[in-house]
Amino acid sequence: MSAPQAFAHSSVDEKIKVGVIGCGGRGTGAAIDAANADPNVVVWAMGDVFADKMKGSEGWMKDQLKDRYQVTPERQFMGFDSYKQVLASGVDYVVLAAPPCFRPQHFMAAIQAGKHVFFEKPVAVDIWGIKMVMAAADMAKAKGLGVAAGTQRRHDLGYRETIDRIHNGSIGDIVSMCAYWNQGGLWMNPRQEAWSDLEWQLRNWLYFTWISGDHIVEQHVHNIDVCNWAMKDHPAKAVALGGRQVRTDPAYGHVFDHFAVEFEYANGVKMHSYCRQQDGTASRVSEMIFGSKGRSNGSGNIWGSQEWRYSGQRPNPYMQEHKHLLESIKAGKPINEGRQVAESTMTAIMGRMAAYTGQEVKWDDLMKLDTRTFPDKLVFEGKIPVAEVAMPGKTKLA
Repeated sequence: MSAPQAFAHSSVDEKIKVGVIGCGGRGTGAAIDAANADPNVVVWAMGDVFADKMKGSEGWMKDQLKDRYQVTPERQFMGFDSYKQVLASGVDYVVLAAPPCFRPQHFMAAIQAGKHVFFEKPVAVDIWGIKMVMAAADMAKAKGLGVAAGTQRRHDLGYRETIDRIHNGSIGDIVSMCAYWNQGGLWMNPRQEAWSDLEWQLRNWLYFTWISGDHIVEQHVHNIDVCNWAMKDHPAKAVALGGRQVRTDPAYGHVFDHFAVEFEYANGVKMHSYCRQQDGTASRVSEMIFGSKGRSNGSGNIWGSQEWRYSGQRPNPYMQEHKHLLESIKAGKPINEGRQVAESTMTAIMGRMAAYTGQEVKWDDLMKLDTRTFPDKLVFEGKIPVAEVAMPGKTKLA
């Protein structure tokens, strides 16, 4: 615990050493955001599976951070165990941004090592991972470690004031909600002849449920999280539909390209959730919360008997999430968002499983399972077959 305690009571000019685990665009961007949040932050160590990702991240951070990029060649670690080496390199604070399937293990290892953590959403892809994250979050609380998640709307000042007003009754009792992440398609890296099955899947991690959780989990978790935040709860059950209608080429793995889910909370309030990744379609990324006395988009507007619009400062929430975490650690009152982001991730997993199976799925039933999609062993040699596309009515809950 010596490193976290020293950090919590650091002097004005003491370095805060950040390690980056997962050096893609989000990991690199998060490290830069952490540096922009506090002038004492230096990037100290990096870990990734792919050398080209490491090289690209190094160039970007050198350009943006100048002398606050302090990663020496000896602190650039490669391979699936590189996270262990980053944790042992003398860092105070780690950014966990490897693909989602790795986050439960990386998070648990970071907390066991006594490190403060920023981890990207989603924080797991299956129930086994969710339970590990929840256990690590509880361990972090017991150790006095700070934990923040990449659900940046929670750190957006407009969202924060709006949700606070909703909690204080500005729209009355919440009666229903809608959540949307509808957009076109995303990037895909065509397979190269030299790539093994594992390399191809990792370089296209969005399209494999065992790595990403499918896009309802990987992306739409943001909007689902806002609704859980407004409700101060997670749903009790879900029914859903979804499918693979447009993005059918095997290059896109086996994930769905659209979902529609009806989530129901314990008090009967329903959240209607829609997400889509289909080129040429209308975009909508937002939330709407309906109350007995008005409605709100959650992000700065309230309409109804207490009409209001946010007009305050709105700094970059990607930077604010690090600022809030660092400030809380220095104050000796570290925030811990581990369980809340685990619950929002689990909500999205519940929606995915309802769509995959075509069945009503209940939270309590899922939490009795220990479903694990992560392979027992990761090696670049050999075959890793792509799972069949889920078929509602045939795919089983497991």
